Amino acid sequence: MKLKGKFLMVMISVTTALFLTACSGDVEKKSETDHSSHANMDHSGSGELPEGLKDAENSTYKVGSMAIITEDHMPGMDGAEATIVGAYDTVVYSLSYDPTTGGERVENHKWVIHEELLDAGDDPLKPGDEATINTDHMKGMKGAKATIDTAEEMTVYMVDFNPTDGSEKVTNHQWVTESELSPVK
Repeated sequence: MKLKGKFLMVMISVTTALFLTACSGDVEKKSETDHSSHANMDHSGSGELPEGLKDAENSTYKVGSMAIITEDHMPGMDGAEATIVGAYDTVVYSLSYDPTTGGERVENHKWVIHEELLDAGDDPLKPGDEATINTDHMKGMKGAKATIDTAEEMTVYMVDFNPTDGSEKVTNHQWVTESELSPVK
């Protein structure tokens, strides 16, 4: 009887350990796919610019120059060498919204520029203001009501880059801020 009891305890322990290991793997997988809420981001763009966007007058990174991306909006972005395709002076927002296609709320999405908001007016919006998104960087974004999380006037860049994870080249990616770039050494 003692042997049977020990065997049963060992089996319960092994089963519990396997169950807990499987559960922890799901958590890791979920956090990887939710990467900064950009899992459904349209990495490459047409290069089409929103109406009213103005070229930067004195950008740090000139069109045609190279820079290193220091942020990871999506896998393979951090550390990638980018070619500057465009530089624009505007108001840059991070914002939160509920996708028009349903699903979980997207928090602190980086970046949407002033010209990509519907009827935003001439003055910059402030954190807490609400706006309607008029761009489709991600599925369910266009037409969504958003709350502004941050707002800052700065230069934003459109870039081409080869992801560091070996995935397909990204062209006309909108947007990277100056603080997310560093010089090529």
